[in-house]
Amino acid sequence: MSATLTNTGFTQEAFDEFLASRNEPVWLSDLRAVAWSRYNELDMPGRRDEEWMRTDIRLLKLDKFGFPTGSRQTELPNALLAEGVELGGRGASFDSHSLQGELEDAWASKGVLYGNLDDMLAEHGERLRPYFERKLVDPLQDKFAALNAACWQSGTVLFVPRGIKIDQPLHTLAVMSDGGVDLHRTLVILEEDAEATLLAETASTETHGGGLHCGAIELIVGKNARLRYVNLQNWGDGVWHFAHQMAHVGQGANLQWTIGALGSRLAKVNQHVALTGIDAEAQVNGAMFTQGKQHLSYNTHQHHRAAHCRSDLLYKSALQDHSRTVWRGMIKVDKGAQRTDAYQRNDNLMLATTARADSIPGLEIEADDVRCTHGSTSGRVDDQQLFYAMTRGYTRKEAVRMIVTGFFQQVFDRITIESVREALGKAIGRRVRDLGE
Repeated sequence: MSATLTNTGFTQEAFDEFLASRNEPVWLSDLRAVAWSRYNELDMPGRRDEEWMRTDIRLLKLDKFGFPTGSRQTELPNALLAEGVELGGRGASFDSHSLQGELEDAWASKGVLYGNLDDMLAEHGERLRPYFERKLVDPLQDKFAALNAACWQSGTVLFVPRGIKIDQPLHTLAVMSDGGVDLHRTLVILEEDAEATLLAETASTETHGGGLHCGAIELIVGKNARLRYVNLQNWGDGVWHFAHQMAHVGQGANLQWTIGALGSRLAKVNQHVALTGIDAEAQVNGAMFTQGKQHLSYNTHQHHRAAHCRSDLLYKSALQDHSRTVWRGMIKVDKGAQRTDAYQRNDNLMLATTARADSIPGLEIEADDVRCTHGSTSGRVDDQQLFYAMTRGYTRKEAVRMIVTGFFQQVFDRITIESVREALGKAIGRRVRDLGE
């Protein structure tokens, strides 16, 4: 863990002090310096940029945030995804400072690495270096990607050696105080024939807490490996949330990636899955629930680089009040990726006439022997369904909650861990209000 910093803004002086406090290998400091230079060169994204034209961040004052200066740890919130789950390991961070993690001895003795990124780099830097230098998330993509690449602090590493199958889920929790900063970075590596499940979630100490999250997730699924990754974003409703997420799925490998998006004031997430080996498969699931004036924008990219691969994406969102979601999906098939089978779908349930959902599916196909389809629907709660449920004794609020749960059921049914299905369902159910409220 780095020493306490005296300069807190994202300034050159603060960056120099931050870098000096890290005691990291030269190769990593060089990567940070290149990204920092790019961060200073890039302008903030604006409405003229196609990717940002539906997401307005003019109210974000980035100069009000800076490097976390020290842990102000309080009691951590309950970890929703870990309730009732027998875990093989756990980790946590608070305001970008890693807390003590743990891994069952049975897995550690088999060469599994799991813990906070700082410690793992100190002990296994040369082993992890090639994966950092691959730069799955392009640090030069935009200002937020560059900021994380230069200034990440705390994070999670999971490395599963060849042939090792972890039959217990691992869990990590990132917590932010009101007004805090989280610069989390996640790196997951499964070697050939490995298998693991990682449950990752975020939370704020206060329901209405603010702050800044600028994160990155990199998933590397090796040949014939299987990864189940669940990511629940549950920040306070004043948090600015920016994230770049990238997965590489190798030959014969399988990735199931489930996203729950409930919190934040504004979220802008780029989720990219690349199928890089023959016969790779990826299933991507998303459940978003918005309220108040929340704005959640998710860009998903299914990139078929190899032949005989399959991808299946399903995003569902339910919207209350004056909230808004933006989903922009793309299936890209390279020229050599023949026999591709790809599907994407986005469904939206409007719980208020003042809510808005934008769905923008897209296809970019260079191969000529493929099956690629997409779909999108938006609609309101059926008054007849409400009436029917209320004639059976349900209150109006109970009826709405039941309809919303049914709407998300298709996503829940894809999740293989029962406790995770229940946790997501309960978290969404608690936010549902009577349509008349």
